[in-house]
Amino acid sequence: MSRKIKFKIPVYLQILIGMLAGIIVGLVAVNLNGQQVVTDWVKPWGQVFMRLLQLIAVPLVIISLIKGMIDLGDISKVSKMGMRTIGLYFFTTLIAILVGVTLVSVIKPGNFFDAGQSNILGETYSQTVNKVLEEQSKKDTPLNFLFEIVPDNIFAAMNDNRKMLQIIFFALLFGVAALTVGKNKTEPLLKFLNSLYAVILKMIEYVIKAAPYGVMALMAGLVVDSSGNMSLFGALAIYGITVLTGLFFILFCFYPLLIKLFTKIPAKKYLKEAYPAQLLAFTTSTSAAVLPVTMDVAKNRLKIPEEVCSFVLPIGTTVNMDGTSCFQAISVIFIAQVLGLDLTFGQMLIIIFMTTISSIGTPAIPGGSYVMMSMVLTSVGIPAQGLALILGIDRPLDMVRTSVNVTGDIALAALVATSLTRDERKEKGNSKK
Repeated sequence: MSRKIKFKIPVYLQILIGMLAGIIVGLVAVNLNGQQVVTDWVKPWGQVFMRLLQLIAVPLVIISLIKGMIDLGDISKVSKMGMRTIGLYFFTTLIAILVGVTLVSVIKPGNFFDAGQSNILGETYSQTVNKVLEEQSKKDTPLNFLFEIVPDNIFAAMNDNRKMLQIIFFALLFGVAALTVGKNKTEPLLKFLNSLYAVILKMIEYVIKAAPYGVMALMAGLVVDSSGNMSLFGALAIYGITVLTGLFFILFCFYPLLIKLFTKIPAKKYLKEAYPAQLLAFTTSTSAAVLPVTMDVAKNRLKIPEEVCSFVLPIGTTVNMDGTSCFQAISVIFIAQVLGLDLTFGQMLIIIFMTTISSIGTPAIPGGSYVMMSMVLTSVGIPAQGLALILGIDRPLDMVRTSVNVTGDIALAALVATSLTRDERKEKGNSKK
């Protein structure tokens, strides 16, 4: 009997093939004047795929966080895991910002910028900048961020993926309350959540199977929208290289070093298994929508405990923005260099502090960093209109920094899991004594 050999292409390769196919389809459409065909018949499938990801994101965050906290069974464990998670997020964010500040201060990409090109970009993106300034003007009090965290209506927050921080706050509050009322009263709730979680995981499985096709459609639409024109990227090449250098350092040096030093996961395996989440994040530019795939990678590929994944990763989609923080630090100082503004040491410290704080409230969606960056700019006296200088090249950089954000979420989940395992071993050792 002859055996048929079946070849199974890994998910990350399927997504990569989808990306390349999308670029080819887009370039062919541009050269054959078929942009309208792609816009009408191909791009919408990518948008449908994005909607499927966003559809799952909110229920996944709520169910996984509440379930994860109840599974812990002890409020002290929640407190311990929460403190370590937030502490690690702040640490990696600060390192990312320092990497960005160092690179932009040494390379000085703003010195290579042409003043004439600056005026052209200002006119091109003036409407977008005005919208950003309008949003920023609404944040008129120092404690306005509290309104971004605490919802007045959880159902209204659930209707808007940009309010993920409010959803997380509700889920955490609900989980803490569930832990304090006692196991007997929450047992039926936990059974219900387990059933919902199983259904959500099956939905994620369906969506992941559609990922290569959705990615292909998104990439084809992106190429057509830019008309295959890379001249704008050339004008900002030095700035782009500076940002990419910082992002790649964090992605391929900083995170693998943390994994190697503090976990038992081989650094090569960590990077290899993270590919599906990285590639999907690169295409969609939204870490919130990629959360289902990120959880699949962490739990099933890297074998990080489910209780850690359910707690750490949903919070990471909003709080952990290492790629965005590095990008913001470089961009703010770059804009100052272009405008010929010499920043004092005190202003540099303000930029580091403001970027660290603002990264927590950055929406995990495409372009979510604009409003936050305008706040950082104005805090050190730099005109927020300077955003126009970087919007032209922002899309590809947004894709890369989202990949960094997602990779960092997985790394920190591994670190938290390792620290908790170490504590459990110490407790068992002490109890034996």
